[in-house]
Amino acid sequence: MTSRTAAVPALLALFALAGCASDPRQGYSFKSTYTTDTRTIQVPIFKNNTYFHGVEAQLTEAIVKEIQNKTPWIIDPSPAADTTLSGTITNVQLARTATDQSGFVQEYGYIITVDFDWVDNATGKTLAARRSFAAADTFVPVRGVSEKIEYGQASAAQRLAKDLVSELRTQW
Repeated sequence: MTSRTAAVPALLALFALAGCASDPRQGYSFKSTYTTDTRTIQVPIFKNNTYFHGVEAQLTEAIVKEIQNKTPWIIDPSPAADTTLSGTITNVQLARTATDQSGFVQEYGYIITVDFDWVDNATGKTLAARRSFAAADTFVPVRGVSEKIEYGQASAAQRLAKDLVSELRTQW
């Protein structure tokens, strides 16, 4: 293999690591799109204003794991953290997404809606806030597949956690 053909995969890998800069005037950048002003983040258990119990713990755990695995921030359970991400589950809904010819439900959508605020603990400034922020996933309860409602709940919580943590990126 010549040095020229060996350089092509190396260049492709280099470009794959590059991403859009947080400042659109800069084009591509190798810097993280997450703010470096924050080192630690506190994530108290989300409040739950619905009748679906357990969603708050599952969602909070999914958010904590997403932050630990996808961001440079450290989870700090104490109030001494740089920032606090808090929220309230405002709605949980089951929606029919597919039925068979006789009207039996073949697939449900599990939808979780939250309001959240991300606040800088030193200044009290709101870094990000969203209202009626929702995510959904589906599950198939029919015979043969027999996915339980807990599967839909867990999938929707993970999707919401991923989307919510993506919202914490540097504002473009």
